[in-house]
Amino acid sequence: MAKKKQPAGTPAIVALTAAGAGFTVHAYEHDPAHPSYGEEAAQAMGVSPDRVFKTLIAEVDGELVVAVVPVSGSLDLKALAAAVSGKRAAMADPALAERTTGYVRGGISPLGQRKRLRTVLDASASAHPTICVSAGRRGLEVELPPATLAALTSATTSPISRP
Repeated sequence: MAKKKQPAGTPAIVALTAAGAGFTVHAYEHDPAHPSYGEEAAQAMGVSPDRVFKTLIAEVDGELVVAVVPVSGSLDLKALAAAVSGKRAAMADPALAERTTGYVRGGISPLGQRKRLRTVLDASASAHPTICVSAGRRGLEVELPPATLAALTSATTSPISRP
Protein backbone atom coordinates (compact mmCIF):
# COMPACT_ATOMS: atom_id res chain seq x y z
CA MET A 1 0.00 0.00 0.00
CA ALA A 2 1.39 3.42 -0.97
CA LYS A 3 2.11 5.89 1.80
CA LYS A 4 0.03 9.07 1.62
CA LYS A 5 2.25 12.04 0.82
CA GLN A 6 2.15 14.79 3.46
CA PRO A 7 2.00 18.41 2.29
CA ALA A 8 5.26 20.31 2.76
CA GLY A 9 5.72 23.41 4.86
CA THR A 10 5.07 24.72 8.34
CA PRO A 11 2.10 23.42 10.35
CA ALA A 12 0.22 26.60 9.34
CA ILE A 13 0.77 25.96 5.63
CA VAL A 14 -0.11 22.29 6.09
CA ALA A 15 -3.37 23.31 7.82
CA LEU A 16 -4.28 25.77 5.06
CA THR A 17 -3.49 23.21 2.35
CA ALA A 18 -5.49 20.48 4.11
CA ALA A 19 -8.47 22.84 4.42
CA GLY A 20 -8.31 23.67 0.70
CA ALA A 21 -8.05 27.37 1.57
CA GLY A 22 -6.85 29.96 -0.90
CA PHE A 23 -3.70 31.69 0.32
CA THR A 24 -0.43 33.20 -0.87
CA VAL A 25 2.93 32.61 0.82
CA HIS A 26 5.34 35.54 1.15
CA ALA A 27 8.94 34.83 2.13
CA TYR A 28 11.51 37.45 3.03
CA GLU A 29 14.96 37.55 4.59
CA HIS A 30 14.48 37.99 8.37
CA ASP A 31 16.85 40.46 10.01
CA PRO A 32 17.48 39.41 13.65
CA ALA A 33 18.44 43.01 14.48
CA HIS A 34 15.06 44.46 13.44
CA PRO A 35 13.16 45.72 16.52
CA SER A 36 9.69 44.57 15.35
CA TYR A 37 8.87 41.29 13.60
CA GLY A 38 5.56 42.63 12.27
CA GLU A 39 6.88 45.94 10.99
CA GLU A 40 9.77 44.09 9.37
CA ALA A 41 7.29 41.83 7.57
CA ALA A 42 5.21 44.78 6.35
CA GLN A 43 8.29 46.62 5.05
CA ALA A 44 9.78 43.53 3.41
CA MET A 45 6.53 42.69 1.61
CA GLY A 46 5.66 46.31 0.76
CA VAL A 47 2.30 45.95 2.51
CA SER A 48 0.57 48.47 4.79
CA PRO A 49 1.10 47.63 8.50
CA ASP A 50 -2.70 47.82 8.81
CA ARG A 51 -2.92 44.62 6.70
CA VAL A 52 -0.18 42.68 8.49
CA PHE A 53 -1.43 41.08 11.69
CA LYS A 54 0.63 39.83 14.61
CA THR A 55 -0.30 36.80 16.67
CA LEU A 56 -0.08 37.40 20.41
CA ILE A 57 -0.71 34.93 23.20
CA ALA A 58 -2.38 36.30 26.32
CA GLU A 59 -3.69 34.72 29.48
CA VAL A 60 -7.29 35.56 30.35
CA ASP A 61 -8.37 34.38 33.79
CA GLY A 62 -5.79 31.58 33.61
CA GLU A 63 -6.66 30.46 30.05
CA LEU A 64 -4.35 31.04 27.09
CA VAL A 65 -6.02 33.00 24.29
CA VAL A 66 -4.74 33.97 20.83
CA ALA A 67 -5.13 37.64 19.86
CA VAL A 68 -4.61 38.59 16.21
CA VAL A 69 -4.11 42.35 15.84
CA PRO A 70 -2.60 44.70 13.22
CA VAL A 71 1.12 45.39 13.63
CA SER A 72 0.28 49.11 13.32
CA GLY A 73 -1.42 48.99 16.73
CA SER A 74 -1.24 47.22 20.04
CA LEU A 75 -3.40 44.74 21.90
CA ASP A 76 -5.99 46.19 24.28
CA LEU A 77 -5.90 43.61 27.09
CA LYS A 78 -9.16 44.84 28.67
CA ALA A 79 -10.95 44.55 25.32
CA LEU A 80 -9.53 41.04 24.82
CA ALA A 81 -10.75 39.95 28.26
CA ALA A 82 -14.22 41.34 27.50
CA ALA A 83 -14.26 39.61 24.09
CA VAL A 84 -13.92 36.19 25.75
CA SER A 85 -16.15 37.08 28.74
CA GLY A 86 -13.16 37.26 31.05
CA LYS A 87 -12.19 39.63 33.81
CA ARG A 88 -8.41 40.02 33.60
CA ALA A 89 -5.92 39.60 30.76
CA ALA A 90 -2.13 39.73 30.71
CA MET A 91 0.47 38.78 28.14
CA ALA A 92 1.44 35.11 28.45
CA ASP A 93 4.94 34.03 29.38
CA PRO A 94 6.84 33.79 26.05
CA ALA A 95 8.23 30.32 26.87
CA LEU A 96 4.72 29.04 27.68
CA ALA A 97 3.38 30.58 24.44
CA GLU A 98 6.11 28.80 22.45
CA ARG A 99 5.56 25.43 24.15
CA THR A 100 1.78 25.62 23.77
CA THR A 101 1.69 26.75 20.12
CA GLY A 102 4.74 24.87 18.86
CA TYR A 103 6.10 28.04 17.27
CA VAL A 104 8.90 30.45 18.24
CA ARG A 105 8.28 34.07 19.24
CA GLY A 106 8.15 36.22 16.13
CA GLY A 107 6.91 33.24 14.13
CA ILE A 108 3.75 32.26 16.03
CA SER A 109 0.94 31.65 13.58
CA PRO A 110 -2.75 31.57 14.51
CA LEU A 111 -2.97 28.48 12.27
CA GLY A 112 -1.66 24.95 12.88
CA GLN A 113 -0.88 25.43 16.55
CA ARG A 114 0.11 22.42 18.64
CA LYS A 115 -2.82 23.06 21.00
CA ARG A 116 -5.91 24.77 19.64
CA LEU A 117 -6.60 27.91 21.64
CA ARG A 118 -9.53 30.32 21.65
CA THR A 119 -8.79 32.98 19.06
CA VAL A 120 -9.95 36.57 18.75
CA LEU A 121 -9.37 38.44 15.48
CA ASP A 122 -9.38 42.23 15.63
CA ALA A 123 -12.46 43.69 13.91
CA SER A 124 -10.28 45.91 11.69
CA ALA A 125 -9.34 42.82 9.65
CA SER A 126 -12.74 42.89 7.94
CA ALA A 127 -11.84 46.23 6.30
CA HIS A 128 -9.35 44.42 4.03
CA PRO A 129 -9.95 41.84 1.29
CA THR A 130 -6.83 39.98 2.50
CA ILE A 131 -4.54 40.18 5.52
CA CYS A 132 -1.12 38.70 6.25
CA VAL A 133 -0.28 36.59 9.30
CA SER A 134 2.76 34.56 10.24
CA ALA A 135 3.08 31.28 8.39
CA GLY A 136 4.85 29.78 11.39
CA ARG A 137 8.40 30.94 10.89
CA ARG A 138 10.22 34.26 11.06
CA GLY A 139 10.48 35.56 7.50
CA LEU A 140 7.40 33.69 6.25
CA GLU A 141 3.87 35.12 5.99
CA VAL A 142 0.60 33.89 4.52
CA GLU A 143 -1.91 36.21 2.89
CA LEU A 144 -5.55 35.17 3.06
CA PRO A 145 -9.05 36.62 3.42
CA PRO A 146 -9.86 37.48 7.05
CA ALA A 147 -13.04 35.36 6.86
CA THR A 148 -10.92 32.33 5.94
CA LEU A 149 -8.64 32.91 8.92
CA ALA A 150 -11.64 33.34 11.23
CA ALA A 151 -13.27 30.15 9.93
CA LEU A 152 -10.13 28.01 10.19
CA THR A 153 -9.32 29.17 13.73
CA SER A 154 -12.95 29.37 14.92
CA ALA A 155 -12.15 32.96 15.84
CA THR A 156 -14.50 35.51 17.21
CA THR A 157 -14.13 39.00 15.77
CA SER A 158 -13.98 41.92 18.16
CA PRO A 159 -12.29 45.34 18.42
CA ILE A 160 -9.25 44.32 20.52
CA SER A 161 -6.56 46.68 19.23
CA ARG A 162 -5.71 50.29 19.84
CA PRO A 163 -3.52 52.66 17.82
